[in-house]
Amino acid sequence: MYMHFTSFNVYMFWSERIQGYAIFILRSDDDVARFSVGIPNPKPGFQSRPTKKRKMMSRKAKLNELKWYRLKAKKKMKSPNPEVRIRYKLEKAKRKEEWLIEKLRKYEIPKAPEQVHDPEILTEEERFYLRRTGEKKKNYVPVGRRGVFGGVVLNMHLHWKKHETVKVVCRPCRPGQIHEYAQELERLSKGTAIDVKANNTIIFYRGKNYVQPDIMSPPGTLSKQKALEKYRFEQSLEHTSEFIEKLEQELEEYHKHVALYQKNKEITTKSTAGEEK
Repeated sequence: MYMHFTSFNVYMFWSERIQGYAIFILRSDDDVARFSVGIPNPKPGFQSRPTKKRKMMSRKAKLNELKWYRLKAKKKMKSPNPEVRIRYKLEKAKRKEEWLIEKLRKYEIPKAPEQVHDPEILTEEERFYLRRTGEKKKNYVPVGRRGVFGGVVLNMHLHWKKHETVKVVCRPCRPGQIHEYAQELERLSKGTAIDVKANNTIIFYRGKNYVQPDIMSPPGTLSKQKALEKYRFEQSLEHTSEFIEKLEQELEEYHKHVALYQKNKEITTKSTAGEEK
Protein backbone atom coordinates (compact mmCIF):
# COMPACT_ATOMS: atom_id res chain seq x y z
CA MET A 1 0.00 0.00 0.00
CA TYR A 2 2.82 2.39 0.87
CA MET A 3 4.64 1.67 -2.41
CA HIS A 4 1.45 2.29 -4.37
CA PHE A 5 1.02 5.81 -2.95
CA THR A 6 4.73 6.55 -3.39
CA SER A 7 4.71 5.62 -7.08
CA PHE A 8 1.52 7.62 -7.57
CA ASN A 9 3.12 10.71 -5.99
CA VAL A 10 6.22 10.35 -8.17
CA TYR A 11 4.03 10.02 -11.26
CA MET A 12 2.08 13.15 -10.36
CA PHE A 13 5.33 15.06 -9.74
CA TRP A 14 6.85 14.17 -13.10
CA SER A 15 3.59 14.74 -14.98
CA GLU A 16 3.30 18.25 -13.54
CA ARG A 17 6.96 18.92 -14.27
CA ILE A 18 6.93 17.91 -17.94
CA GLN A 19 3.47 19.01 -19.00
CA GLY A 20 4.53 22.65 -19.48
CA TYR A 21 7.39 22.19 -21.97
CA ALA A 22 7.52 18.51 -23.13
CA ILE A 23 5.73 16.55 -25.87
CA PHE A 24 4.65 12.90 -26.06
CA ILE A 25 5.91 10.85 -29.04
CA LEU A 26 4.34 7.55 -30.16
CA ARG A 27 6.92 5.06 -31.46
CA SER A 28 5.96 1.79 -33.16
CA ASP A 29 9.29 0.01 -33.51
CA ASP A 30 9.12 -3.79 -33.92
CA ASP A 31 5.30 -3.60 -34.08
CA VAL A 32 5.20 -2.47 -30.47
CA ALA A 33 3.57 0.85 -29.49
CA ARG A 34 5.68 2.86 -27.10
CA PHE A 35 5.19 6.37 -25.73
CA SER A 36 8.21 8.55 -25.08
CA VAL A 37 8.64 12.05 -23.74
CA GLY A 38 10.69 14.54 -25.74
CA ILE A 39 11.56 18.20 -25.81
CA PRO A 40 9.96 20.17 -28.68
CA ASN A 41 12.28 21.14 -31.52
CA PRO A 42 13.28 24.80 -31.55
CA LYS A 43 12.25 27.11 -34.36
CA PRO A 44 14.44 27.14 -37.50
CA GLY A 45 17.25 29.63 -37.17
CA PHE A 46 16.92 29.78 -33.41
CA GLN A 47 20.17 29.66 -31.49
CA SER A 48 20.08 29.27 -27.77
CA ARG A 49 22.40 31.62 -25.95
CA PRO A 50 24.84 30.02 -23.58
CA THR A 51 23.80 30.90 -20.06
CA LYS A 52 26.63 32.30 -18.00
CA LYS A 53 26.60 31.18 -14.45
CA ARG A 54 27.06 34.02 -12.03
CA LYS A 55 30.20 33.54 -10.10
CA MET A 56 29.50 33.58 -6.40
CA MET A 57 31.98 35.66 -4.46
CA SER A 58 33.33 34.34 -1.23
CA ARG A 59 33.14 36.33 1.98
CA LYS A 60 36.85 37.08 1.81
CA ALA A 61 36.55 38.37 -1.77
CA LYS A 62 33.68 40.66 -0.77
CA LEU A 63 35.69 42.07 2.12
CA ASN A 64 38.70 42.64 -0.15
CA GLU A 65 36.51 44.48 -2.67
CA LEU A 66 35.04 46.64 0.10
CA LYS A 67 38.54 47.45 1.39
CA TRP A 68 39.59 48.43 -2.12
CA TYR A 69 36.68 50.88 -2.45
CA ARG A 70 37.43 52.35 0.98
CA LEU A 71 41.10 52.79 0.12
CA LYS A 72 40.16 54.46 -3.16
CA ALA A 73 37.84 56.88 -1.34
CA LYS A 74 40.52 57.59 1.28
CA LYS A 75 43.02 58.51 -1.44
CA LYS A 76 40.55 60.93 -2.98
CA MET A 77 39.79 62.53 0.39
CA LYS A 78 43.52 63.02 1.13
CA SER A 79 44.45 64.08 -2.38
CA PRO A 80 46.69 67.19 -2.57
CA ASN A 81 44.53 68.49 -5.44
CA PRO A 82 41.53 70.43 -4.03
CA GLU A 83 39.47 69.77 -7.16
CA VAL A 84 39.67 65.99 -6.64
CA ARG A 85 38.49 66.34 -3.04
CA ILE A 86 35.59 68.64 -3.94
CA ARG A 87 34.47 66.45 -6.86
CA TYR A 88 34.51 63.33 -4.67
CA LYS A 89 32.31 65.02 -2.04
CA LEU A 90 30.01 66.33 -4.77
CA GLU A 91 29.53 62.88 -6.37
CA LYS A 92 28.85 61.32 -2.98
CA ALA A 93 26.29 64.01 -2.10
CA LYS A 94 24.51 63.63 -5.45
CA ARG A 95 24.24 59.86 -4.96
CA LYS A 96 22.72 60.47 -1.54
CA GLU A 97 20.28 62.98 -3.01
CA GLU A 98 19.06 60.44 -5.60
CA TRP A 99 18.67 57.81 -2.88
CA LEU A 100 16.62 60.18 -0.71
CA ILE A 101 14.35 61.10 -3.63
CA GLU A 102 13.68 57.40 -4.28
CA LYS A 103 12.89 56.91 -0.59
CA LEU A 104 10.44 59.82 -0.54
CA ARG A 105 8.55 58.43 -3.54
CA LYS A 106 7.38 55.54 -1.35
CA TYR A 107 5.53 57.97 0.90
CA GLU A 108 3.57 59.60 -1.92
CA ILE A 109 -0.10 58.65 -1.61
CA PRO A 110 -2.16 58.91 -4.83
CA LYS A 111 -5.05 61.24 -4.15
CA ALA A 112 -8.38 59.60 -4.92
CA PRO A 113 -11.07 61.69 -6.68
CA GLU A 114 -12.99 63.30 -3.84
CA GLN A 115 -16.13 65.35 -3.68
CA VAL A 116 -15.64 69.06 -4.17
CA HIS A 117 -15.67 70.75 -0.78
CA ASP A 118 -18.06 73.70 -0.72
CA PRO A 119 -17.45 75.68 2.50
CA GLU A 120 -20.35 77.46 4.12
CA ILE A 121 -20.85 81.15 3.40
CA LEU A 122 -20.64 83.06 6.69
CA THR A 123 -21.39 86.69 7.40
CA GLU A 124 -18.86 89.03 9.00
CA GLU A 125 -20.77 88.93 12.29
CA GLU A 126 -20.69 85.13 12.36
CA ARG A 127 -17.00 85.07 11.51
CA PHE A 128 -16.23 87.60 14.25
CA TYR A 129 -18.21 85.58 16.82
CA LEU A 130 -16.59 82.27 15.82
CA ARG A 131 -13.12 83.87 15.81
CA ARG A 132 -13.58 85.22 19.34
CA THR A 133 -14.97 81.88 20.52
CA GLY A 134 -12.02 79.99 19.05
CA GLU A 135 -9.46 82.36 20.57
CA LYS A 136 -10.87 81.90 24.08
CA LYS A 137 -10.48 78.11 23.94
CA LYS A 138 -7.42 76.81 25.77
CA ASN A 139 -7.40 73.40 24.11
CA TYR A 140 -5.81 73.08 20.68
CA VAL A 141 -4.70 70.51 18.10
CA PRO A 142 -0.91 70.57 17.47
CA VAL A 143 0.69 70.18 14.05
CA GLY A 144 4.36 69.44 14.66
CA ARG A 145 7.27 68.32 12.55
CA ARG A 146 5.28 65.41 11.10
CA GLY A 147 3.00 67.86 9.31
CA VAL A 148 -0.57 66.96 8.38
CA PHE A 149 -1.38 63.26 8.83
CA GLY A 150 -4.40 61.17 9.81
CA GLY A 151 -4.03 61.75 13.55
CA VAL A 152 -4.41 65.54 13.20
CA VAL A 153 -7.75 65.21 11.39
CA LEU A 154 -8.89 62.62 13.94
CA ASN A 155 -8.19 65.03 16.82
CA MET A 156 -10.12 67.78 15.02
CA HIS A 157 -13.22 65.57 14.69
CA LEU A 158 -12.96 64.51 18.34
CA HIS A 159 -12.81 68.18 19.36
CA TRP A 160 -15.77 69.05 17.13
CA LYS A 161 -17.87 66.51 19.01
CA LYS A 162 -18.54 69.09 21.77
CA HIS A 163 -17.28 72.38 20.30
CA GLU A 164 -18.12 74.34 17.18
CA THR A 165 -14.59 75.60 16.62
CA VAL A 166 -11.12 74.12 16.99
CA LYS A 167 -7.75 75.86 17.23
CA VAL A 168 -4.82 74.31 15.31
CA VAL A 169 -1.29 75.41 16.28
CA CYS A 170 1.54 74.69 13.80
CA ARG A 171 5.04 74.57 15.31
CA PRO A 172 7.61 74.49 13.78
CA CYS A 173 6.34 76.15 10.62
CA ARG A 174 8.26 77.71 7.74
CA PRO A 175 7.14 81.08 6.30
CA GLY A 176 4.09 80.56 4.09
CA GLN A 177 3.60 76.93 5.16
CA ILE A 178 0.71 77.84 7.48
CA HIS A 179 -1.54 78.58 4.48
CA GLU A 180 -0.69 75.19 2.92
CA TYR A 181 -1.64 73.48 6.18
CA ALA A 182 -4.92 75.44 6.28
CA GLN A 183 -5.90 74.34 2.76
CA GLU A 184 -4.92 70.71 3.39
CA LEU A 185 -6.81 70.49 6.69
CA GLU A 186 -9.84 72.20 5.17
CA ARG A 187 -9.90 69.60 2.39
CA LEU A 188 -9.44 66.60 4.69
CA SER A 189 -11.73 67.64 7.55
CA LYS A 190 -14.46 69.30 5.40
CA GLY A 191 -14.41 72.24 7.80
CA THR A 192 -14.05 75.98 7.19
CA ALA A 193 -10.93 77.99 8.02
CA ILE A 194 -12.18 81.08 9.88
CA ASP A 195 -8.87 82.83 10.53
CA VAL A 196 -5.13 82.32 9.99
CA LYS A 197 -3.13 84.24 12.59
CA ALA A 198 0.45 85.50 12.49
CA ASN A 199 1.49 83.24 15.39
CA ASN A 200 0.92 80.14 13.18
CA THR A 201 -2.56 79.45 14.55
CA ILE A 202 -5.60 78.44 12.48
CA ILE A 203 -9.22 78.49 13.70
CA PHE A 204 -11.57 76.01 12.01
CA TYR A 205 -15.36 75.90 12.10
CA ARG A 206 -17.10 72.53 11.79
CA GLY A 207 -20.23 73.80 10.01
CA LYS A 208 -23.91 74.20 10.86
CA ASN A 209 -24.97 70.76 9.62
CA TYR A 210 -21.92 68.89 10.91
CA VAL A 211 -22.18 65.11 11.22
CA GLN A 212 -19.28 63.15 12.64
CA PRO A 213 -18.02 60.71 9.96
CA ASP A 214 -17.71 56.98 10.60
CA ILE A 215 -14.01 57.04 9.66
CA MET A 216 -12.57 60.14 11.31
CA SER A 217 -9.03 59.54 10.04
CA PRO A 218 -9.06 59.87 6.21
CA PRO A 219 -7.72 56.81 4.36
CA GLY A 220 -5.55 58.91 2.02
CA THR A 221 -3.18 60.07 4.78
CA LEU A 222 0.00 58.77 6.38
CA SER A 223 0.21 57.18 9.80
CA LYS A 224 2.10 58.80 12.66
CA GLN A 225 5.20 56.64 12.16
CA LYS A 226 5.25 57.07 8.37
CA ALA A 227 4.83 60.83 8.70
CA LEU A 228 7.86 61.01 11.02
CA GLU A 229 9.96 58.92 8.60
CA LYS A 230 8.94 61.18 5.72
CA TYR A 231 9.89 64.28 7.74
CA ARG A 232 13.36 62.88 8.48
CA PHE A 233 13.99 62.07 4.83
CA GLU A 234 12.79 65.54 3.79
CA GLN A 235 15.12 67.19 6.31
CA SER A 236 18.05 65.09 5.10
CA LEU A 237 17.23 65.94 1.47
CA GLU A 238 17.07 69.65 2.28
CA HIS A 239 20.48 69.62 4.01
CA THR A 240 22.01 67.52 1.21
CA SER A 241 20.76 69.96 -1.45
CA GLU A 242 22.26 72.88 0.48
CA PHE A 243 25.57 71.00 0.78
CA ILE A 244 25.59 70.32 -2.99
CA GLU A 245 25.06 74.02 -3.72
CA LYS A 246 27.92 74.89 -1.37
CA LEU A 247 30.28 72.39 -3.06
CA GLU A 248 29.37 73.62 -6.54
CA GLN A 249 30.12 77.17 -5.44
CA GLU A 250 33.48 76.08 -3.99
CA LEU A 251 34.36 74.29 -7.23
CA GLU A 252 33.47 77.36 -9.28
CA GLU A 253 35.59 79.59 -7.04
CA TYR A 254 38.51 77.16 -7.32
CA HIS A 255 38.30 77.24 -11.14
CA LYS A 256 38.28 81.05 -11.06
CA HIS A 257 41.30 81.04 -8.77
CA VAL A 258 43.20 78.65 -11.08
CA ALA A 259 42.34 80.74 -14.15
CA LEU A 260 43.50 83.92 -12.40
CA TYR A 261 46.72 82.23 -11.29
CA GLN A 262 47.45 81.02 -14.85
CA LYS A 263 46.78 84.49 -16.22
CA ASN A 264 49.14 86.15 -13.73
CA LYS A 265 51.76 83.51 -14.46
CA GLU A 266 51.57 84.21 -18.21
CA ILE A 267 51.91 87.95 -17.59
CA THR A 268 54.99 87.48 -15.40
CA THR A 269 56.63 85.14 -17.93
CA LYS A 270 56.05 87.63 -20.74
CA SER A 271 57.44 90.51 -18.67
CA THR A 272 60.57 88.56 -17.71
CA ALA A 273 61.10 87.51 -21.33
CA GLY A 274 60.84 91.17 -22.43
CA GLU A 275 63.37 92.30 -19.82
CA GLU A 276 65.88 89.66 -20.93
CA LYS A 277 65.66 90.88 -24.52
